[in-house]
Amino acid sequence: MKIDKYFKLAIEKKASDIHVVSGSAPTLRVAGELTFVNQTVIPKGEVEQIAQELLNKAQLERLERERDLDIAYSLDSWRFRINFHFQQGLMGLAARLIPKQIPDPVALGFDETIYGLTKLNSGLVLVTGPSGSGKSTTLAAMIEIMNQERHAHIITIEDPIEFVYSNARSLIEQREVDDDTPTFAAALKYVLRQDPNVILVGEMRDLETIQAALTAAETGHLVLSTLHTQTAATTVERVIDMFEGLRQKQVLLQLAGSLRAVISQQLIPALKGGLVAAREMMIMNPAVANLIRENKVAQIPSVIQTSAKEGMVTMEMKVKRLYDEGVIGDEYVRRGKDRGKTF
Repeated sequence: MKIDKYFKLAIEKKASDIHVVSGSAPTLRVAGELTFVNQTVIPKGEVEQIAQELLNKAQLERLERERDLDIAYSLDSWRFRINFHFQQGLMGLAARLIPKQIPDPVALGFDETIYGLTKLNSGLVLVTGPSGSGKSTTLAAMIEIMNQERHAHIITIEDPIEFVYSNARSLIEQREVDDDTPTFAAALKYVLRQDPNVILVGEMRDLETIQAALTAAETGHLVLSTLHTQTAATTVERVIDMFEGLRQKQVLLQLAGSLRAVISQQLIPALKGGLVAAREMMIMNPAVANLIRENKVAQIPSVIQTSAKEGMVTMEMKVKRLYDEGVIGDEYVRRGKDRGKTF
């Protein structure tokens, strides 16, 4: 496979991502920094050849039609999530290297608050943040904790499947969009008939998926999913804004009753090298539920600031804590102040 030479280099350099774009030199993202592998430009047509090698006829037709496509690929027991896309009429790909092993929760900086969420039997838990902030990794570690400690039926719906689980105490079924189900929403439509305890939805992309996830969370299932939002408050706003008119009032009540927590995270360069996760934690309590019910979402950060005893922490508080502990340097803190943050 033509792509293998690039992926082997990504493995060697311990990169998190690799970009192969026609007309540009290949680039790697290592410890958060993007660097050119060399100055050799990817010739026109090479990425198209890679697509021809990796994709079946149906996938090629979908890529041509939708201009974007996600797939999973394995190389020497390593897994990659690949996105094919177009830019200026030329094809490119961005690939994320999936760790061989599901990372240890301690290494990921899990605290008792996150660990406690894996004990929940019902409700909605959202992990949010920008692309590349480790949302999938955090969810995978939470699922693996449940797998090791609970007798549960866990169903994941992913596009594509990233981490692959081995049954321990739990029975885990992993369903991939396109191969096993046409869409997230379609899978959620039938998942309640499959006797699940825990449902992982790779991403809540549209109104239908969000509605189905909320319904599943309301009916006695633990649902975990992701959104590309920066904070707990903006996460709640994003969900509410997906609905219109009278349905918005309904979703306010649904969220107030079924949302259990929002973990908003970002990765920050650590002083000792690598990246460390900074997480804002919002845990549902009567005060937060009341604010959501009354659509006073802008006041949620104030409740988080005053609810440290319940495991809550704002992003600003967490970043300052990491700085005070000597985990990150003052450069990131200074950049935060320049953006008007209080830390």
